[in-house]
Amino acid sequence: MTLIAFGINHKTAPVELREKIAFSPDAIVSALASLTSITGAQEAVIVSTCNRTEVYTQLENTDKNILINWLADFHQVDASFLANNCYHHLQHDALHHIMRVASGLDSLMVGEPQILGQVKQAYIDAKNSGVINSEFERLFQHTFAVAKRVRSETDIGANAVSVAYASVQLAKHIFSSLNKSRVLLIGAGETIELVAKHLAEQNVKSLTVANRTLARAQLIARPLGANVLTLAQIPQHLKDADIVISSTASQLPILGKGLVESALKERRHKPMFLVDLAVPRDIEPEVGQLDDAYLYTVDDLHQIVEKNLANRQDAALLADDMIQQQALQYWQWQKSQSSIDLLKTFRDQSAVQRDLLVARALNQLADGKDASMVLVEMANKLTNSLIHAPTTALKKAAHEQDEQRLILLQEALGMATNKN
Repeated sequence: MTLIAFGINHKTAPVELREKIAFSPDAIVSALASLTSITGAQEAVIVSTCNRTEVYTQLENTDKNILINWLADFHQVDASFLANNCYHHLQHDALHHIMRVASGLDSLMVGEPQILGQVKQAYIDAKNSGVINSEFERLFQHTFAVAKRVRSETDIGANAVSVAYASVQLAKHIFSSLNKSRVLLIGAGETIELVAKHLAEQNVKSLTVANRTLARAQLIARPLGANVLTLAQIPQHLKDADIVISSTASQLPILGKGLVESALKERRHKPMFLVDLAVPRDIEPEVGQLDDAYLYTVDDLHQIVEKNLANRQDAALLADDMIQQQALQYWQWQKSQSSIDLLKTFRDQSAVQRDLLVARALNQLADGKDASMVLVEMANKLTNSLIHAPTTALKKAAHEQDEQRLILLQEALGMATNKN
């Protein structure tokens, strides 16, 4: 059986193809059943996210068209289109790829942590479907351990690489801890939603979402236990905010210098941290001139993100070296297990031959046959049985004048080699 990693991702296939062959959670069980039935796979895992659809399996036949045709048929897409956008890794290369994926090195955003959870869920789904045996059990447990080491021993996930996360990390840097901070978020789009989730993870003291429409603000606020305001209510509540992060589609500023200045006076000049993620800007640039107001724009955060991306790339090189080493160690261990299995098979076969001949000899003795003749016959038959395969191999190597194989066979059989 050959280990195979097959699929498409954001690097090899356009979104039009990725969305066509993505598996919904409800389809995974039937897909695994179809895969094992049609291809003969004994073990399989299917990972399907917005950026990748991959099949990890073991097959006797390594022709990639087997998996291309299965995936194309399952999703009713053009097999040739899929063939032009897929990858197909075997054995050590497949193992290396699986470890890179689980560690976040193959992600659109290098180092993102979500992919490890997604691979773990794919493994659990496969195990619950009965298509995980001992070999994949060992392989994936080792992969998860490697991914954990990558995250703990490198800086692959240490730096903010989105403006939403960078905003929160910058606030955390300024305030040390956010569990005593009151946060006002202005807007209710995707960016603010991400900021809100990151802030909730930091256990902020209070979180308020202000938006033009309360209904949209409540969609973000309700799952996080946050408060909501309309934009018109901001002036009377601004003084309560230690941190203000804004991202709206407004064509005019939401916060002006005068409004912030008044809020700072009511706060008795207790510092206020403001982040403007909007373009056009939501916060007048002059706010940055105020004492105790620390204003950052989206351009400031982009500089942080770019620097952090460069740091992640450096960490990715270190992580990849670690994965290469771990993949090689696992593969060497796997080969050693195969050698142990081969030796056991050889011993078992020899024992079977011995037991058959001993049983025959005992029956002959019970029938009164001469003991010396029985022993000689058993010895001859046992000898012939044990030397048959090596003799055949030696004859073949000699006939083909394969000197290297002859030397190996001589060493294996404990024979003196000709060193002329």
